[in-house]
Amino acid sequence: MSCSIFLLIFALFVSILEQSVSVSNGSQRVILRAISGQDGEKPDFAVELNATNFDSVLKETPAPYAIVEFFAHWCPACRNYKPQYEKVARLFNGADASHPGLILMTRVDCALKINSNLCDKFSVKYYPMLLWGPPKKFVGWDPKQENNEILTIERGRTADILLGWINKQLGSSYGFDDGKYENEHLQRNFSDPGQIAKAIYDIEEATSSAFGIILDQRMIKSGTRASLIKFLQLLVAHHPSKRCRKGSADILVDFDNLCPSEILLANNEADSCSKKAALGNYQICGKEVPRGYWMYCRGSKNDTRGFSCGLWVLLHSLSVRVEDGESDLAFRTTCDFIYNFFVCEECRQHFHGMCSSVSSPFKKARDFALWLWSAHNQVNERLMKDEESLGTGDPEFPKVTWPPKQLCPSCYLNPGKTSDKNSKIDWNENEVFKFLVSYYGKELVNLYKDKELQAGVGTEKTVNEELVASTNAVVVPLGAALAIAVASCAFGALACFWRSQQKNRKPRRSWN
Repeated sequence: MSCSIFLLIFALFVSILEQSVSVSNGSQRVILRAISGQDGEKPDFAVELNATNFDSVLKETPAPYAIVEFFAHWCPACRNYKPQYEKVARLFNGADASHPGLILMTRVDCALKINSNLCDKFSVKYYPMLLWGPPKKFVGWDPKQENNEILTIERGRTADILLGWINKQLGSSYGFDDGKYENEHLQRNFSDPGQIAKAIYDIEEATSSAFGIILDQRMIKSGTRASLIKFLQLLVAHHPSKRCRKGSADILVDFDNLCPSEILLANNEADSCSKKAALGNYQICGKEVPRGYWMYCRGSKNDTRGFSCGLWVLLHSLSVRVEDGESDLAFRTTCDFIYNFFVCEECRQHFHGMCSSVSSPFKKARDFALWLWSAHNQVNERLMKDEESLGTGDPEFPKVTWPPKQLCPSCYLNPGKTSDKNSKIDWNENEVFKFLVSYYGKELVNLYKDKELQAGVGTEKTVNEELVASTNAVVVPLGAALAIAVASCAFGALACFWRSQQKNRKPRRSWN
């Protein structure tokens, strides 16, 4: 009896010790935030990194620049410098940043044992020490490499001096009085196809936002549950972001336990299917998303574009990735998802009407992609009139017929013809389809691909594993991959089979 008690106490001690180690290695910031919240202090704007997340955070950020502050928490000068650094970080980090998505400002505590090798790697010889460079260049950094683009900020001891250094480096004129972003760096050149590359981050943002809305609004009911499962299956097979494919797969595998149909039949708004329960702990696109800002979909005003734009880009990116045999299932899955989970009532009903007007099943992926393109233009045409009459549109991004001639002249049978608002456009649908496949397929993922290759942290194979780079490529978590490769035209049935297989055995993880 005494031996059993001893073993029980020992097991409890080991459990507590493991939790302690986990907290010390990866959750300092969570603890600090909790303490700050209790004391009424504002949370930090600079992102705290350590050896466990340093590479992943810097590799995944959409920001083109990063600053890493190496400090020691016992250093008085570092404590005095923190308010200065935070004052600058407020401009670039967080949902209320004045200039989001431009510079990721971070810090590493070299006094923590877990970070010793990391600080040695960057030859930290004094505190605080600030380094500047492209985020990817910090990953796999070699101090002996020439032209490594990592610069030491020698003079940044006050917020004014640091911001002045940044302005000189970027040729900008940012100031501490800058309010929440008014989007002075908007991309307005429609003739530049490379702009869509930034939308990969907005697709992740829209996916995460949509899932959050579904949970917040308690929208998973007995009549909508199947619709969400089918859409998750579509995301697992064809979402352009690996993070979102992985997150969707995690939810899909556990969904029967997280949100059982029996509970919904008994209680149509069960807590277990809302944000309050375990389902709320799942992050469909990873822990770094949502980021709190938009890039390609950023409007000139805070209440324009954003989520609706990101959702459209997501749907287009899915439509050019499905196979012929999947096209009708993908169409019905998309229609049901919008009808059941899009909270704008007028938009939802209008989209449902367009879906209902389709009389025969789609047999080709081309048909689904072109239908969605046509539907999007119908929506733009309707909103164009409303926004012009009410003055509610984005002055920098008025609704237009897509794609414009500057972006795809071959999409127009008569590209030289001057068109007005009332004239009907003669489209070359073969060219339109080619444009959609290129724009929402290859062009969409080029930013990730270019950043990977420039950083020299992976081969072409690694890049392709991170993001789907062609319309027919399918990269999904291990377990679903073989089934979808054999017959990707049946993603719904295969995903269901995969779920049942995964539930009966411990999942093998292939994600890095």
